[in-house]
Amino acid sequence: MTTWFITGISRGLGLALARAALAQGDTVVGTVRDGTPDLSPRLPADRGALHVLTLDVADGDAAEAAVGRAFALAGRIDVIVNNAGYGLLGSVEQASDAEVARLFAVDVFAPFRIIRAALPHLRAQGAGHIVNITSVAGRAPGPGAGLYAAAKHALEGLSASLAQEAGPLGIKVTAVAPGAFRTDFLSAHSIRKSGAADPAYAASVGRSSAAFDAMAGRQLGDPDRAAQAILALVRSENPPLHLLLGTDALARTRAKLDSVMGEMAAWEEWTRGTDFVEPA
Repeated sequence: MTTWFITGISRGLGLALARAALAQGDTVVGTVRDGTPDLSPRLPADRGALHVLTLDVADGDAAEAAVGRAFALAGRIDVIVNNAGYGLLGSVEQASDAEVARLFAVDVFAPFRIIRAALPHLRAQGAGHIVNITSVAGRAPGPGAGLYAAAKHALEGLSASLAQEAGPLGIKVTAVAPGAFRTDFLSAHSIRKSGAADPAYAASVGRSSAAFDAMAGRQLGDPDRAAQAILALVRSENPPLHLLLGTDALARTRAKLDSVMGEMAAWEEWTRGTDFVEPA
């Protein structure tokens, strides 16, 4: 059986993943932000073992301490899942320093500190799998979510480098980028907005914001199916470094890659022309 450390199991994808892992008899050490809610109605209690820790991931010291408690409880942890996080919507211009600082504290620095605290244990084990839940916004950003895209892009970059550093030590890394899933991510639990709508950005941010509002409760993605995909990648002998979840994420990322390839081709002559030319 597999032992998991999952941040943010009280709702959304974290809850679905904890439920799926427990259903197959695994052990889950999960974190919740506020107190210790009764998760028993939503999580199976007859197969796997569940340990719940209270953690506000914005507190970096507490995040590191939670990793130590998790290893002390379980003895060994096979999979670290950095799932806890939230979104910030609005124009880049309207975002305040305080909003951005907290966003990066939760979505970037907390996963970093959890990973840093876990790595000595995983290296001692000679095995482990770090799964970072990012977002399609981090791979194919759109208007109205620039700072959220920046935070998730940072976690994508960290994951890609970490995979190369930790791979020779027997540690696997996967960045999972979901599209829109039918959770409460678009509710006040998980989304914050920067200021009132600015009419100057009506054609871009305003249109995006309206689309987000209309999407709530109607998202394409099924979190339980997403959880099964994550179970599959953890079981795989050759798991992906990058995994998209959802047909919307697939279409959006393909469009972004096509655009990038087109720009590269259009500007290739200038790209190649910037190398230093050694004297004859």
